[in-house]
Amino acid sequence: MKILFIGDICGRPGRNALRNLLPSLRNSEGPFDFVVANCENAAAGFGMTERIMDELFSLGIDAMTSGNHIWDKKEFAAVLDREPKVLRPANYPQGAPGAGYCVVERGGARLGVLNLMGRAFMAPVDCPFRTADSVLAASGEMAVLVDFHAEATAEKIALGRYLDGRVSLFAGTHTHVQTADETILPGGTAYITDAGMTGGHGGVIGNSYDSVMPKFLYGIPSKFETENSHPMVEGVAAEIDGETGRALAIRRISVKDDSQ
Repeated sequence: MKILFIGDICGRPGRNALRNLLPSLRNSEGPFDFVVANCENAAAGFGMTERIMDELFSLGIDAMTSGNHIWDKKEFAAVLDREPKVLRPANYPQGAPGAGYCVVERGGARLGVLNLMGRAFMAPVDCPFRTADSVLAASGEMAVLVDFHAEATAEKIALGRYLDGRVSLFAGTHTHVQTADETILPGGTAYITDAGMTGGHGGVIGNSYDSVMPKFLYGIPSKFETENSHPMVEGVAAEIDGETGRALAIRRISVKDDSQ
């Protein structure tokens, strides 16, 4: 089984880059059984809309994960309740709209997708470790992908090691900076601390330099604007043994979209 996981899609530049480059990635790195993408920044860098969800599904994405920004467009909460393949982190408290786990299927292959969020330097949520225990105990799927949306590197590494041998692919998101530590852990889990960002890399983690500098220089609120220059698609491609759920290979993806 081959899986492509796409790092945080940031605004129109990220969506355009994915549209332009996904076909060639399917040819060079695939064919993929499943494509999963983090979508929480897909609407101008903050949140999601139903129109953009439909646009991303039309590209052949099988499931979408998210994080703290999934709530930025308030109307999208209702969409989460009716679209099971767009996830919010599973460790939001009980009663939050949507779900944090789904199963996608194609041609007899099945993949569980689990979305979790960190607690270090993030908004208060339930324990991601215990939530993962509970979801995986009820899942029964042989192959599971985890998107851990977290700030702290140590928390990502700790959860990755904690879940080693129980999930097939563990990809961190949120920082928008791809790490160079992709590996297969001792228990057979493909791991990367952060899958990176799909969007404009010429600014500051997907936002334009000019729009973010007032906050850094003067400590005052400023409206962040999506960065357009140097668009790239980043993520990881992993190969999983469908019989055991163990990872066979993981490769970082970082491709520039020269057409924009």
